[in-house]
Amino acid sequence: MTSKPEGENAPMNVPRQDPPDLELDKRRFSTPKPIQGFRNFVTKRRPVIEEVVRETTSGGIVFRHNDEKQVEILLIQDAKGRWTIPKGHVEEGEETKYTAEREINEETGLQEMKVGSYLGKVNFRYRRAHTLVLMTMHIFLVEGLGDTNKLQGEDWLMDMKWLPATEAVDKIAYEDIGKLILIGMKRIREGKF
Repeated sequence: MTSKPEGENAPMNVPRQDPPDLELDKRRFSTPKPIQGFRNFVTKRRPVIEEVVRETTSGGIVFRHNDEKQVEILLIQDAKGRWTIPKGHVEEGEETKYTAEREINEETGLQEMKVGSYLGKVNFRYRRAHTLVLMTMHIFLVEGLGDTNKLQGEDWLMDMKWLPATEAVDKIAYEDIGKLILIGMKRIREGKF
């Protein structure tokens, strides 16, 4: 007979007994070893943020009509292997529309273009050593004109391609820019470029 500990709701001290026909493989139920990479991630100390800066960039979703009259989007592959659109920093006193045109020309070598409607802005942040950068990117719809096959990318670019619009949306590394590509496609179809 087991005795009940003090207090009416206290648990009873009854030893656990497994049925005799149930044998447990103790190796299957051992405690897993900690994953070293996860431990390093959790315990890694990040540099203290000493400064917060705001930066503004501007770029464009550059499109053209190919020989079959289908819309293609120009994407660039940055030094980290991510597919994105041509863009760059707005210089002091410069309008974002002009920045988009200048940066597209510098990064892709595209000489002739028409900067169309403003599609929107994307806000994001990232760390640069001890600095937190708050970035605002303004994006325009830009039609590539002239010889759009004659492109010359900057040295830091890994690749540059004209892609069908649906493929560009799938390939783009940033979801917000992908959404703006879809908005741009709608405007092109509606003739509101």
